[in-house]
Amino acid sequence: QVQVVESGGGLVQPGGSLRLSCAHSGDVFANYAMNWYRQAPGKEREFVAYISSNGGSMKYADSVKGRFTITRDFSRNTVHLKMNSLKPKDTAVYYCNAQVDPIFARPGCPDEVWGQGTLVTVSS
Repeated sequence: QVQVVESGGGLVQPGGSLRLSCAHSGDVFANYAMNWYRQAPGKEREFVAYISSNGGSMKYADSVKGRFTITRDFSRNTVHLKMNSLKPKDTAVYYCNAQVDPIFARPGCPDEVWGQGTLVTVSS
């Protein structure tokens, strides 16, 4: 079955940078659009970034646009989220999400898979 595993979280000072990784396995990586979401303590999960299944389109939440960059490495079946100019408000658990392209969806298989998350703490 499809699985995604996040890594790269940690403690970073305001203004610093961090790169998160999401390893995808269990199915054809190129059949899935990939997303990053985050959830801060006491708040609802929010969308952060999206990259299409072929890597041709990216979308970002307004709160991170210009600071974060999402990429995918087809040779390693991995998606990255490069985070620059980090702010305390970026502190959250970051979750990777894999969403199958409807063209490749199969009956009985989940359309989305979530990772367990990786914690990013931005603090002095």
